[in-house]
Amino acid sequence: MSTPNTVSTNGRSLAIQLNRAVYWMSRRWLLVVSLLIGIWVGLPWLAPLFMALGWTRAGDAIYLLYTVQCHQMPQRSFFLFGEKTMYGLSQIQGAWKNTNNPLILRQFTGNSQMGWKVAWSDRMVYMYTSPILWGILFKRWHKQLKPLPWWGLALFLLPMALDGFTHMISDMTGGIGIGFRETNAWLAALTNQALPATFYAGDALGSFNSWMRLITGLLFGLGVVWFFYPLLQDAFQDTARQIKMKFEQAGLDL
Repeated sequence: MSTPNTVSTNGRSLAIQLNRAVYWMSRRWLLVVSLLIGIWVGLPWLAPLFMALGWTRAGDAIYLLYTVQCHQMPQRSFFLFGEKTMYGLSQIQGAWKNTNNPLILRQFTGNSQMGWKVAWSDRMVYMYTSPILWGILFKRWHKQLKPLPWWGLALFLLPMALDGFTHMISDMTGGIGIGFRETNAWLAALTNQALPATFYAGDALGSFNSWMRLITGLLFGLGVVWFFYPLLQDAFQDTARQIKMKFEQAGLDL
């Protein structure tokens, strides 16, 4: 039977260990956050690997997990272990089903010839991977960096919101593969068709749509890191400072 002194001692020991864990986390929060984000953005890339290895259940499980995170439209996604990194809508329709229904198109995960689809779109790749890259720069220059105000965050998120919203309107009004963001005829007319036709139409790498998803994704990540990371840095620094003070007062080592 435990005595009150034993319970008190065990409770104090547990509190000390918890405080040490929080202190460790407070000193390395950026590493921990980056690792967690890295796991989240890395799993979609395992889906095509599993499919190529014949581990279809594991691959399908990842596709299912990320289906609530992304539309998973194949013409706007990367492919691995195939002939191309990205495919146009007509190629997807030829290999899958001749349909513009997004609920059917998203079901196409690939095949042995075309390769296998990453479990979320290129936009999701850019917007969720970029915080890791910006986080590296934050670690180096955070002492010279002033926190971003809320309106600054809104400005960084606005380009992606506009790009995504116009895609949605284009798909809803003109149809997938037909709308004004598919042809971008407005941009061709605005620039007097100064660039190759492949730049204006479709979603392939190097197209206007592809560049917009890359640029707006990078801006999204920069805004998120610049706004939230300084707040996290201050909060964790304050927590570490308080824990260190308590341990010093108690004559304990961290």
